Amino acid sequence: VAGFGPFGEHAVNASWIAVQELEKLGLRGDVDLHVYEVPVEYQTVQRLIPALWKKHSPQLVVHVGVSGMATTVTLEKCGHNVGYKGLDNCRFCPGSQCCVEGGPECIDSIIDMDTVCKRVSALGLDVTVTISKDAGR
Repeated sequence: VAGFGPFGEHAVNASWIAVQELEKLGLRGDVDLHVYEVPVEYQTVQRLIPALWKKHSPQLVVHVGVSGMATTVTLEKCGHNVGYKGLDNCRFCPGSQCCVEGGPECIDSIIDMDTVCKRVSALGLDVTVTISKDAGR
């Protein structure tokens, strides 16, 4: 599970705080949980994420993000590779506006997010969960 480091007006990134809380709570004993704080740096992400996949061969990866516009917990159906125009923490932005050169335009989750949303909503928690196909960039 990855949370992200500080960026912009987020001196402390709530996504990383949430991931740390998950680590404290833990998961079932048969789940090998690894948590990471991912720097908000295009070039670091391009090296770090593939290295983590190689090291752990995960069955599931969850990237937890933060949004100043979100009013609910938002489950993303896909992640985009194009349209990145903002500078990262190193004041860098890829000229191609792509996270991964030559990568697919969008990576769709194989998880049925609609079902996940319905199941979480049915639990009666004091949390609103919605679905999105427009992950932040």
